[in-house]
Amino acid sequence: MMADEVQNAEGAPEATENTGGPRRGRGGRDGGRGGRDGGRGRRDDRRPRDEDGGEELIEKLVHINRVSKTVKGGKRFGFAALVVVGDGKGRAGFGHGKAREVPEAISKATAAAKKAMIRVPLRDGRTLHHDGRGHFGAGNVTVRSAPAGTGIIAGGPMRAVFESLGVADVVTKSVGTSNPYNMIRATFEALGEQTSPKSVAQRRGKKVSDLIKRGGASDRAAEAEAAAVTE
Repeated sequence: MMADEVQNAEGAPEATENTGGPRRGRGGRDGGRGGRDGGRGRRDDRRPRDEDGGEELIEKLVHINRVSKTVKGGKRFGFAALVVVGDGKGRAGFGHGKAREVPEAISKATAAAKKAMIRVPLRDGRTLHHDGRGHFGAGNVTVRSAPAGTGIIAGGPMRAVFESLGVADVVTKSVGTSNPYNMIRATFEALGEQTSPKSVAQRRGKKVSDLIKRGGASDRAAEAEAAAVTE
């Protein structure tokens, strides 16, 4: 006689409660609340996305600062992250985040950078329209437009800004502090003062070609350059 069968009163075998099937307890892997996922699904898609249109963004981690606080029983560490975010098409922003862990600090800084993105007009989609200067604290930066093929002549935090912004040709100079926070803020102050010929012409009630003519260009060259201006 098999171990899973028991004789009843009439002599016929009857099956016990152990049928060999999967158990449905709360602690099993297939259970409702006892599984690892807890009924909430897997957390595989944790990549940050743009809240506006879901487009891909360029994220640059500029600086991470670690601070420690001495408490009873040891030291407590904290991290501060500085992140620059851009779409590579003329929009960029920076953010700062603090947390006890590095990934959480980076995610906070990225979220803050997405909310503070600004639009910077670009000439031919590769360089700035005109020169500019920015000042914040002890940081002084100068940004200049450059011809095609120049590349990004910038270092440190400023390079991350122009790479995320989508600028291909620019010449920069930083004088004063090398603090990345002040350099980033001074750079964005210089970028915030950028204006395009189209916006100036619209504000003054003139044509773009009229503004270009005042620079000494001929009528035909001014018309051709004005037609090439996109923003």
